[in-house]
Amino acid sequence: MATTMQKSLAEYKDIVLRKIFLVSLVDSNDVRVVYLEQTAAEILSKGKPLLLSRDLLERVLVDRLSVSSEPPFLYLVSCYRRAYEEGRKMGSMKDKIIKSELETLVRQAKSLSVSYCRIHLSNPDMFSSSEKGKIDGNVSPLLPLILSEVSSSMDVFGGSAGSGSGIVSPPGFIEEIFRDSDLESLEPILRGLYEDLRGSVLRVSAIGNFQPSLRALSMLVSFPNCAKALVNHQWWVPKGAYVNGRVMEITSILGAFFHISAIPDHTAFMSKPDVGQECFAEASTRTSADLHSSFITIKNVRNNLNDGLKRVLLSLLKNTETKESVLHFLAEVITKNSSRAHMQINPITCASSGMFVNLSDVMLRLCEPFLDARLTKKGLIDPTYVLYNTRLDLKELTALHASSDEVKAWIDNDTSESKANSTMSSSEKSKYTFTCECFFMTARVLNLGLLKAISDFKRLSQNLLKLEDTMSMYRDMKAQSPSPQLELDIASLEKEIESHSQEKFCYEAQILRDEVFLQGAMAFYRLMVVRLVDCVGGFIMPLPATCPMIFASMPEHFVEDTLELLIFASRVPKAFDGFKLDEFMNFIILFMASSEFIRNPYIRAKMVEVLICWMPNRSKPAATASVFELNSLSLQYLVRILLKLYVDIEFTGSHSQFYDKFNIRHNIVELLEYLWSVPNHRDAWKRIAKEEEKRLYLNVLNFLINDSTYLLDESLSKILEIKELEAEMLNAAEWEKKTAEEKQERTSHFHSLENIIRSDMKLANEDVGMLVFTSEEITTPFLLAEMVERVANMLNYFLLQLVGPQRKCLRLKDPEKYEFQPKLLLKQIVKIYVHLSRGDKENIFPTAISKDDRSYNGDLFTAAANILGKIGEDGRLIREFVELGDKAKVLTSEALDIEAALGEIPDDFLDPIQCTLMKDPVILPSSRTTVDRAVIQRHLLSHNSDPFNRSFLTQDMLIPDIELKAKIEAFIRSHEVKKHEGELSTQTTKTTVQSRDEELRLYKTSILSKQ
Repeated sequence: MATTMQKSLAEYKDIVLRKIFLVSLVDSNDVRVVYLEQTAAEILSKGKPLLLSRDLLERVLVDRLSVSSEPPFLYLVSCYRRAYEEGRKMGSMKDKIIKSELETLVRQAKSLSVSYCRIHLSNPDMFSSSEKGKIDGNVSPLLPLILSEVSSSMDVFGGSAGSGSGIVSPPGFIEEIFRDSDLESLEPILRGLYEDLRGSVLRVSAIGNFQPSLRALSMLVSFPNCAKALVNHQWWVPKGAYVNGRVMEITSILGAFFHISAIPDHTAFMSKPDVGQECFAEASTRTSADLHSSFITIKNVRNNLNDGLKRVLLSLLKNTETKESVLHFLAEVITKNSSRAHMQINPITCASSGMFVNLSDVMLRLCEPFLDARLTKKGLIDPTYVLYNTRLDLKELTALHASSDEVKAWIDNDTSESKANSTMSSSEKSKYTFTCECFFMTARVLNLGLLKAISDFKRLSQNLLKLEDTMSMYRDMKAQSPSPQLELDIASLEKEIESHSQEKFCYEAQILRDEVFLQGAMAFYRLMVVRLVDCVGGFIMPLPATCPMIFASMPEHFVEDTLELLIFASRVPKAFDGFKLDEFMNFIILFMASSEFIRNPYIRAKMVEVLICWMPNRSKPAATASVFELNSLSLQYLVRILLKLYVDIEFTGSHSQFYDKFNIRHNIVELLEYLWSVPNHRDAWKRIAKEEEKRLYLNVLNFLINDSTYLLDESLSKILEIKELEAEMLNAAEWEKKTAEEKQERTSHFHSLENIIRSDMKLANEDVGMLVFTSEEITTPFLLAEMVERVANMLNYFLLQLVGPQRKCLRLKDPEKYEFQPKLLLKQIVKIYVHLSRGDKENIFPTAISKDDRSYNGDLFTAAANILGKIGEDGRLIREFVELGDKAKVLTSEALDIEAALGEIPDDFLDPIQCTLMKDPVILPSSRTTVDRAVIQRHLLSHNSDPFNRSFLTQDMLIPDIELKAKIEAFIRSHEVKKHEGELSTQTTKTTVQSRDEELRLYKTSILSKQ
């Protein structure tokens, strides 16, 4: 009975093995089955039955491979598949012993098939020619199986899914081929496979079929030895003197995957399909729903890509034997692409924006574990990484406040102290946690990636607007004088606009339309500002007396990138939803006016831009209103630091500082106007004006008046110029005589003047508006001796321009187009006059008005009142304005009388700057020149220097000239006495004459009565 069972089992094994390997030891009629005649003869010679068994497995397989014309790899895969199918059939067998034996046999057959697959892939010529070992040219025959294993019907945008070879991997084959293999046997197989995966996505765009390759990579690195083989690959981090950022991208295996993007690349590296052409061609003619569909598609594809890349990096990072190689790869990518931070980059030597935006997203995903709401792991981020890490050279970057020499000296000193005190050395400091390394690497990647892309997007948008303006100008020229050349120029410009438009939409799809991506970046920078503030002791005002060196050494772009992102995110409707902004607001309040901590004035000015974007009337969400109206630091300090920055920004140190300050101050004024509407901020403002009326607030008023006068003066002069150009262009006969080039030049100049007027008038209107609403409740600083004449001169000048003889020359066809509203401006000027008059208890203001020899004219007050009456202005305002004008007129007459009474004034009594009689002479310590205190104080509001030799000078350095003051007062008194005596003499003579006239009248009356 036992012999029968053994025979039965042997026969079962023979049948199973014949089906799996398609071989037989006896001749068969099945054309698929190979008759191993020689093997059969050897078995017979040994007196054994012609049955396939476990002992013959390897011999049979080698013989079959040696005689087969079928590619060895395909045959072995088919063997594995047939073994799998046979194994499934055994599930229904009732005899447990036979079932167990056959299942073991099937497992051995599968294992042997896999083993010989590895042997063949490592040595393709062992069983057949290399041509027979390949399925698709030079591609590894393993690649199609892996792709089929991970493919999905949703993989392709606009195409068919799958690997395209028709080969399907048997269940379990891929896992078995990689799971238990040693690194030495796998590396030769994986070397080509990784190169094939890289090649499969090298020129694939975001809407190409990259998903199977990415899944294949993700699956491979999940096997420890496959992960080690990847980081050991020569293309993991390409080496050599030729390696730059672009080589890292197109040569490294991961670089090719990171290159997949919707953002267009340089033509030499363009991917297919063209995202701009496929998704955004002729966008102006398409419906918003159609465009939205394209945006959603690209967003989803990008998320799939970066989620897959995160899984790849995470698998490698969790493997202790590959973690260091990942950090090395990231450091090399960052270092080789450091020039991406420049304004202009070389696309041949730098990696693409697409790669770095993807890398930014992936790094943010890796940061998620330590970006929780409570920032519980912030302590793992060590700021000294910037100074002591050996992976990235961060200390050479422009620092927040310290120079490179100061940073180096501090490191050297710290190292010396560590040695002397036997504390932690710099080499020990260089051993940082992964959280710390990931944080600072992400900061660098975001700077070179997302933030650079945002900058490029802004520049692209600006260029597109310029092109559209040029197109408008060309069309205007065509309407006036068409020409063939103009037609060609318009056609060329249309193509350029279409190209720019497609590129802009691609950027928008990649970064602007994904609020989750942007919120991830904001969460990162929230942690950034918290850690930076920790370096100065936390969110506490005031700041330390001196800036801690660790803070001063932090790269400047950490803060600049934070601000740029916040500004950009304000354009995304849902970016701030559910996101707390208080830490950002506190950071801004701490440092916006602190030049001792952040040296670059443009970074501090950018903080104002952030606040402008958050203004509730600008961005609407309640989340932004709370940081102004509920935040404690904001309520206590925001107005003060804005006023301080308004003054500080006068001197930026840049060659363009004169023009930059207007735009920066425009933002500050716009923000202050909003804060004035918030009761708590208005109260704080009033306190500051009272406490700082002769210091900070006086400086603010001085620069506000300077800017207002300059901007209005510039605007009005440009209006006269543009009117001349308009007349020239409307004179058809003369215009047609000009050449096409002359017409283009004049038209271009006309549009340039329009932009200048519009910009300057807008800024001037904001400045005057601030003077209006503040002067209604704060008047004392305006009426100070060193300020009142400046205010009066400005108002008189504005009044002269608006209602004086030349006002007719300022009439424009469409004044609103240029932000020029003369009636509104006149109302505002008159309101300032009246507000200051109401607060003037000592007639200081009308006196100052009357002293203005340049612009004052009493008739202007009457003319302005008439205009205001015609446009229906408040009667009370007009009456008070007229009364102020009458006071000034009377004081003008009195001043002339006084001047006449004083006669010739000694030169020593005259101020050398204004040639007016000094009231409070002071000596300048350096030049020893004597000037009037009010005059020099006005000068010092704008310049801390002696006007005669430019040496440093402040108000507290002025030396009162007591002796000269006494002489001047005596001089005035003596002339007042003479004047008084003259007046008495005149009065006596007048009385005598009146008495005699009265006597004569009485005499005549008495004579007449007697008659």
